[in-house]
Amino acid sequence: MTDVADLTTGGEILRITRWGEAVLHEPTIPVSQFDDELHQFLRNMFATMAAAQGVGLAATQVGDHRSIFIYQCADENDQVHQGVVINPEVILPEGTSRQLVSEEEGCLSLPGAFSSLSRPSTAICHGLDHDGQEVEIHGTGLLARCLQHETDHLLGIVFGDRLSARSRKQLYRDHEELEYRFGKDWPITPKGEFDPARAGSTQD
Repeated sequence: MTDVADLTTGGEILRITRWGEAVLHEPTIPVSQFDDELHQFLRNMFATMAAAQGVGLAATQVGDHRSIFIYQCADENDQVHQGVVINPEVILPEGTSRQLVSEEEGCLSLPGAFSSLSRPSTAICHGLDHDGQEVEIHGTGLLARCLQHETDHLLGIVFGDRLSARSRKQLYRDHEELEYRFGKDWPITPKGEFDPARAGSTQD
């Protein structure tokens, strides 16, 4: 058995994919192998998430089609939770227990841009951990939003798909204004260290 803390060191920073790349808009493949290759991949994901200063990361965001996401995120009480969820399913409240909260949301695959999006204030996520053991996470606050956002990724959904056409257009405009700070291999090359003039081209 491997402790999840052991997966947060020894990883290689990977390039984060961008909206528009096919892998981000396609459903993922369930995981059935829980081996050393998977654990090293998870180390790479944790290294990448840390370098990008994110709170969650889906496998599709580093170009992998497996149904995996990781998180290091605070709940409504500012308690930080960390873990791995494989083959996840999110259960959202219904009826009178369903309360929507509108908060700013962003995505590492559209860096620099944020938009207000309403989501249920709580979420329960079922799945498997890095060793194939069943896990259940009860999310509140930002953690609830993270669980929903990352599970969406594994269904081929980016949060812009949940916005109105007007809000989505503004989101893209905001991203384009700051895109120059994020090189095509970000976060391998850190934010702000990419020089479009030196590279001889602008970001696309």
